[in-house]
Amino acid sequence: MRFEAKDFKSKKIIKDLKDAASKSTKVYIATDPDREGEVIGWHLYEILKIVNSKIVRVSYQEITERAVKNAISNPRSLNDDLIGAGLARSCLDKLVGFKGSPLVWNLGAKSIGRVQSAVCHLVCNREREIINFKPVDYFSVFVEYSQGFKSFYSHGGLDSIIKEKSDELQSESVRIYQHQEAKTLVELAKRSPHRIVQVNRKTIHKNPSPPFITSSLQQESGSKLGLSPDQTMKVAQSLYEKGLITYMRTDSVALSEEFCHAARKWLENKDSQNIPTNQTKHRINKNSQEAHEAIRPSNLNYPSSQLKSQISESEFSLYLLIWKRAIASQCRPALIDKTTILSQSGSVFWQAKGQMVNFLGYARYWNNLSADSQLPDLKQEQSLGLSKAEIEFKTTSPPSRYGEPQLVARGNAS
Repeated sequence: MRFEAKDFKSKKIIKDLKDAASKSTKVYIATDPDREGEVIGWHLYEILKIVNSKIVRVSYQEITERAVKNAISNPRSLNDDLIGAGLARSCLDKLVGFKGSPLVWNLGAKSIGRVQSAVCHLVCNREREIINFKPVDYFSVFVEYSQGFKSFYSHGGLDSIIKEKSDELQSESVRIYQHQEAKTLVELAKRSPHRIVQVNRKTIHKNPSPPFITSSLQQESGSKLGLSPDQTMKVAQSLYEKGLITYMRTDSVALSEEFCHAARKWLENKDSQNIPTNQTKHRINKNSQEAHEAIRPSNLNYPSSQLKSQISESEFSLYLLIWKRAIASQCRPALIDKTTILSQSGSVFWQAKGQMVNFLGYARYWNNLSADSQLPDLKQEQSLGLSKAEIEFKTTSPPSRYGEPQLVARGNAS
C-alpha cells in the first residue's frame, strides 16, 4: 500500500524519519499500545521498509527505564488483528455518521462519527425529557424530637419498614400528594404520644472504588478539578510521556502484580492498619477489552514536594488524583456504623437514619463517604418529646442537561 503525505509538515516528518532509518541498523516502532497505535505503527512500517527492512514493534504501558528496556529486549511483529480492528473502527466511524456529517460542516466540524452519533442521541433524548417534563407538587412531613433528631413520615405498617433495604440517609418523607393528608399526619403527630418501636444498628463494609480507567478519570477530573474530558486527556498524555503514569487510554481496572506488591509495601511503611488480609481484586466489566492496565502512577514513592516543582499545577493535581485513587483501591474497606430509629405516634410511623464512620480504610485517600449524621443513643419503647411537626412543600424538577463529565458517565454506562 502506498502512503503519501498531504502537507509540507507531514512530508518533512516522513523525510526525517526515512533519513534516520536509512542510517540505522534496526528500527523500533513504539507507538501507543492500542489499536490506533498499531495502525500508526503499520503506516510507519510501510513507509520505512523501503529504506530499512529491519523493523520491529515494541510496546509498553509506562515510559520508565525498566518498562522500555524490557520492551526492547522482547520485540515482536506488528499485530495484524489489532491493525484490522483499528482500520475497521475507523471505517465504522465514517459509515455510522456519514448521513449526519453534512449537518456540522458549516459549524467547522469535519464529521459525525460513531461516538458523536451516540452522544447526539443521548443529548436529544435528554432534551425531549426536559421539554416534556411536567412538574408535580408534593409534601414531605417530618417531626423533630427534643432528644435532638429529626424523623420523616414512613408509609405502611411496621413490617414494611423493617424490610426496607435502603441505606441512604433521608432528606424527605414518603411523598404525599394531597395537602389535607399531610395536615392530618401533622395533627396526629401533635396529639399522640411518641415512642420508639425499634432501633436497628449494623456495621457495613464499603469497598474501595477500582483504579481509574479512561472514562472514570475524565468524570472525576471534571467534578474535582474542573477539567473537560479533552483537557484531562491532554494533561494525562503529558504525565504519561514524562513517565509518571501508565497509559491513559484503557477500559481495564486490572493492576500489575508488581504495582500491587509496591502498594502493599508502601502501606506497610506508611499505613499498616490499612493493609487488607488478601490482595484487593476489582470486578472486571465483561465488555472490557483488558488490553492494558488501569491508570496508575509509575512510581508510588516519587516525592510529591519534588514532583510539584517539576511539573505544572494541572499536571500535579491530576497526578495526585490518580495516585490517591490507585493506592485507595488496594486498601481495606471503610467500616460504617448505620442506625435506623423507628418511632410511632398513634397509627403513624416515623423513621430516622444516621451513620458514623468507624474506620476510614480506603477513604483516607479517596473519600466518597457521606458526611456523618449521628443519632442519639436511644432504646426500644423509650418515650420521645415532640418539639416540632411540620409540612415541607416540594416540587419535582426536570432532569438537568448533561455537562461533559456527566455525558461521559452516561455514555460509559450505556
